[in-house]
Amino acid sequence: MTARHERILPVVIGGDIGVYAIARQLHEATGQRVTVLANAPIDAIRRSTYIDTAPLPAHATRDEIRDALTGLAAGRGPRSAVVMANTDAMATILASLRGDLEPVYAVPFPDVDVIDRVSDKGAFGRICDEAGVRSPRQVVVDFADADSPDWAAPAIDIPFPLVAKAAVGAAYDAVEFPGKRKIWFMGSAAELDSLWASLREAGFRSTFVVQELIAGDNTAMRSITAYVGSDGAMRLIGSARVLLEDHAPTMIGNPVAMITEAFPELWAGAERILTAAGYRGFANFDVKIDPATGEPVFFEINPRIGRNSFYMTAAGANPMVPMLADLIDGAPLPRKEVTTEILYSLVPTRLLLRYIRDDALAARVRSLAPGADPLRDRADRSLVRAALVEAQRLNHYRKFKRYYPKPTDLSY
Repeated sequence: MTARHERILPVVIGGDIGVYAIARQLHEATGQRVTVLANAPIDAIRRSTYIDTAPLPAHATRDEIRDALTGLAAGRGPRSAVVMANTDAMATILASLRGDLEPVYAVPFPDVDVIDRVSDKGAFGRICDEAGVRSPRQVVVDFADADSPDWAAPAIDIPFPLVAKAAVGAAYDAVEFPGKRKIWFMGSAAELDSLWASLREAGFRSTFVVQELIAGDNTAMRSITAYVGSDGAMRLIGSARVLLEDHAPTMIGNPVAMITEAFPELWAGAERILTAAGYRGFANFDVKIDPATGEPVFFEINPRIGRNSFYMTAAGANPMVPMLADLIDGAPLPRKEVTTEILYSLVPTRLLLRYIRDDALAARVRSLAPGADPLRDRADRSLVRAALVEAQRLNHYRKFKRYYPKPTDLSY
């Protein structure tokens, strides 16, 4: 913590567990209260002892977001505030507001053109090719002309089963239809045709990607979190082996349990991608290890810190520290690589172990349990809040019984 941090205003936009984790990390890095702008923040945020909440409409416009942020920082000097968020759409908005927010706010996001390139899963595949890393084989389906009676999805030459998901998350977030899922696992052409019809009817006019399904369950997934400084140098990188992902339809693919682990080969691939993209700020990668070849397959890069960034802090490397040193203090820290092993888990250990079929991995989980949960915060001592947090953990028993009652080879 520096003298500048004693006067800093940390602001986070959003209201979910990922936002709480960011707020906690900002509080721990600066010692300051954190302001959260949200429409309906979770109880863990509302009942926090060091978070102040301020209202923001559920579908706030760019101008409303700008006005809320500039209002909070009125009268402040340069580099006296920082703003964070954890959705692709909000990352894009904040990047587009850089000219309005700087120099008062630090805005640790890439420029809009970089976000557009890396967030588009079609463009991401081309960046991976340039960086010499493998990404899934895919076909892009463009709905721009889907209002035309002659529109038809292109032929898909990837064998079933396969995966379908929005190429740009923000465009998909804007539409609603029955049975909507974050990621679709398709077993037949008929299922895929049904999805195309639903998207077309819902008014989706962006792009979807259909990708090869890489074998392996959730434990084949890896997460990488990185911070690239304003000078383009990697300042922080770490990673984790995923143990279990959420399986609720709108949350599928979000890890709920991980073990931090160093993966230098993956770090090198991630760094090549970030360099090729001209990236600055926080980034989070989803990678899967192909069990047939042992080769890493880079699925996507999120132009933000990621929902589960707290695994970095639990392993001894709060990501806010290098970011603040870079953007607030103007004194970038040396590169840090996270190698400490910890268990990060949002679910009860007994539930987690039901889904770990590898005995050696299960033994590692037991040795590290109960692990770190960002919501279990000793600085937030409210008994009511603590009870709500524990109830939320126990609620995972009900969720997994409904959506993923027993482990499968592909985790779906």
